[in-house]
Amino acid sequence: MLSTYFSGLLLGFSLILAIGAQNAFVLKQGLLKQYVFWVCLVCALSDAVLICFGVFGFASILSQQIWLIQVMKYFGAAFLLIYGLRSFYNAYKADTGLVASDQPTTTLVQTLILCLSFSWLNPHVYLDTVVLLGSISAQYLNKTAFAIGAVSASFIFFFSLGFGARLLRPFFANPKAWKILDVLIGIIMLILATSLLI
Repeated sequence: MLSTYFSGLLLGFSLILAIGAQNAFVLKQGLLKQYVFWVCLVCALSDAVLICFGVFGFASILSQQIWLIQVMKYFGAAFLLIYGLRSFYNAYKADTGLVASDQPTTTLVQTLILCLSFSWLNPHVYLDTVVLLGSISAQYLNKTAFAIGAVSASFIFFFSLGFGARLLRPFFANPKAWKILDVLIGIIMLILATSLLI
């Protein structure tokens, strides 16, 4: 059981470590210290639901609904494009570091809607968590242990990223560093949006 758990844990980490839209959003919220717990929780719970769907047989259902994946692809690309352009605009407008950014610019509800969008409007998430993890889990007798391992990876990663980001706050007190982060986030969003449409 432990070996199956660690297999799920390691595979979960390997899929989630790549810098993507969701991770960039969590990092930014962590730097701002804005709704960090709720953002991390929503991301981790969203992953947990998708992982369980994949491991316990929903991958086959999703693979039969090609039209749904196509719709999600275009919605996801549009969302990432808009958010990427917004990041470029923020980089252009920003002339102060974190000190002036400490006040929340969005409400908790607005932040959670953004967070859910990053979690659920990206078809790559479904391919990784539902299809890939679901397929690999088929080789294990104890699917529950595998799923718990993969879910654990999501919780550990998101909470570490969100709350660990504050260690970088002194660096981001410099306005130039904040501009660079916004530009990098914008580039990541545009690359991901383009990859969805290719």
